[in-house]
Amino acid sequence: MSNFDDLFKQENAQPPSSNDQPFDKEAWKQQKQEQRETVYAMIDDTAEAVAKDGTKFQSYLDVQSRFDRYSVANALLILAQRPDATRIADFGTWKEQGTYIGRKESGFYILEPGEEYQREDGTTGISYNPKKMFDITQTGNGRKRETPSYPDDRTRIKALTTHSPVPIRISDSLPEGTNAIYQPEARDILIRKGMDAGDIFRALSQELAHVEMDMGNGSYNRSDHAFHAYCTSYMLCKQYGVNTDGYRFDRAPEMLEGMDTQEIRAELSVIRDADCEISGRMNRVLAQQRQQKRQEPER
Repeated sequence: MSNFDDLFKQENAQPPSSNDQPFDKEAWKQQKQEQRETVYAMIDDTAEAVAKDGTKFQSYLDVQSRFDRYSVANALLILAQRPDATRIADFGTWKEQGTYIGRKESGFYILEPGEEYQREDGTTGISYNPKKMFDITQTGNGRKRETPSYPDDRTRIKALTTHSPVPIRISDSLPEGTNAIYQPEARDILIRKGMDAGDIFRALSQELAHVEMDMGNGSYNRSDHAFHAYCTSYMLCKQYGVNTDGYRFDRAPEMLEGMDTQEIRAELSVIRDADCEISGRMNRVLAQQRQQKRQEPER
C-alpha cells in the first residue's frame, strides 16, 4: 500500500461503537483535513509537472479530453494516479451497475463538493472532500475498455458547425498556410476552399475556440489565446476521432514559464472551458441526429 493509500485507508470507516473508545470528533475532522491537504498538494505538484514538460502537458490534455466535464483539478488528480483511465465511478456506483472491484485493486482520489460554509468576509464557500474512484479496468466488467465509436466525417463537421456562434464562410483568398481565420471585427470565420475533412475539423475547431475566448472578453487579443485555441483544437480532435499527429506541445513549458500553480490551473481552465462549450454543442447535435434516426420508419 502506498503512502497515499495509507493516509486514506480509514476514509470509509464508521465512528467507533459504544464498546470502543469514544468517538473523537476533533480527531476525525483533523484526519479529513489532512486528507484534503494531501490531495491539494498532489494537484499542485502535478500542475507544476505539466507546466515543465511538453509530453506531460499533452498527457494532461489527453486525460482532460476523456473527462471533459471534470474540473481541471480532478483531471490533474486522474493524471497523477490513473492516467490511462477511461471510465470511472465510485465503489457504490459500480455495485449498482452489477460490477464489482477486483480484490487487489486500490482506488484513486478525486474531489467532490461537500458542505457550504461561511468565509470570514461573509461570502459562501464550498468544501471539497476526497472521494475514492475506480476505473473500469479495475472491475470485473468483461468489456473493460470499450472501443470508442466516432461519427463519420460529414456528421462530425456538421456537428462542429451547427449552432456556431458566428457565420462560417468559404474563402478563396486566405494567406498561404492559413486554413481558417476568425475575424473578431467582422464576427465571422473564413475557411479555405477544397480541404479534406481532417483539415477542416482541425482548422475550424481552433478558430471556434478563438470565438469562445472572445465572447464576453472586452480585451480579446488573438496572440494571447493562440496557445489556448491550439490546445482546445487538439482536445476536440481526440474526443471525436480526428488525427492529431501534427500537434506538438514542446513549447508548453515556455508558455507557462514563471506561473504559480493557481495561474497554471487558470490557463488550463481556459482550454477546458472552451472545449466544454464546443463539445457541448456538438453532443447536442449528435444526440438529435441519433434521435431522428431512431424515429425514422423502417424501409
